Amino acid sequence: MPKTLLVTGAAGFIGSNFVHYWLGAHPDDRVIGYDALTYAGNRANLAAVEVQDNFSFVHADICDESRVTQLLRDESVDTLVHFAAESHVDRSITGPDAFIETNIIGTHSLLKAARTVWLQGDGKPHRFHHVSTDEVYGSLAPDAPGFFEAQQYQPNSPYSASKAASDHLVRAYQHTYGLQVSTSNCSNNYGPFHFPEKLIPLCMTNILRGLELPVYGDGSNIRDWLYVEDHCRGIDLVLGKGKVGESYNIGGNNEWNNLAIVNLLCERLDARFSTDPSLQERYPDAPQCRGESASSLIRFVTDRAGHDWRYAIDASRIMSELGYAPAETFETGIERTLDWYLDNESWWRPLVQA
Repeated sequence: MPKTLLVTGAAGFIGSNFVHYWLGAHPDDRVIGYDALTYAGNRANLAAVEVQDNFSFVHADICDESRVTQLLRDESVDTLVHFAAESHVDRSITGPDAFIETNIIGTHSLLKAARTVWLQGDGKPHRFHHVSTDEVYGSLAPDAPGFFEAQQYQPNSPYSASKAASDHLVRAYQHTYGLQVSTSNCSNNYGPFHFPEKLIPLCMTNILRGLELPVYGDGSNIRDWLYVEDHCRGIDLVLGKGKVGESYNIGGNNEWNNLAIVNLLCERLDARFSTDPSLQERYPDAPQCRGESASSLIRFVTDRAGHDWRYAIDASRIMSELGYAPAETFETGIERTLDWYLDNESWWRPLVQA
């Protein structure tokens, strides 16, 4: 049967990619996008789907419990996919209050609304899917296996602590009240619509503008990188075949240290400039226009406070139980990402000049 989805954080990076993915993969379903449009929420991310009859958008805060309750009831929503979150670790260090408000209080508001409509109402089948992060598990040693679902939580930043708290709330609403929930914890996403303060889009847009490429510490911190469309396919599998009340780790099987990523981006953009003369006309401040490599822009900066050294996902459960496998390697995903940013300067240019 066709579903009606409420997608929170729908104008953000991963949320907007999920909306595009879902409407393409499930054209008979209805999607209601819900977003407060804070600094990382961009209505332009949804421009291509705004014209579709089976998509609508609501500008509101997830802490507005009455608004969410009314939407769930009036629109007969049966599936809530919760992306909305404050997500940048650096911002959580300098201003943690917003992370507590959105990630904990906001998630609890959604859970209360869902309980009111779905458990105290008609009792129809429903699903509350919570999108979380691998950062709740803490930091991995160099030779340790990837994070698995039953691993102890050890969050080390205000951001990861707020996400850990929201994970626990979702679990508690299933065990205490019987709400039909699922959770996914993903590794670092990259791809289209990625807000330019994050590492990969920051480096791409800085190279094109001839600006420095800041690398924390010595650049040895390691992350598992996941192309955003692969993440969306993983969530689709969890919603379709995952067990109620369970968590699934979604990863890319793709560990890279930060300096290697920056060097790869430099190499790929150097190659683009060498084969496409139009890039020099479009981006005259890029170092390639002076005969230099983009790597000349790399600058090592003071490390982030409490910087976790390594994250990696063990995705064996979702692979074995639900048939998940990432379609993109980091090399192919980076090429797709570069193509998108070069083709969509009108999207990212206003964000880096704001």
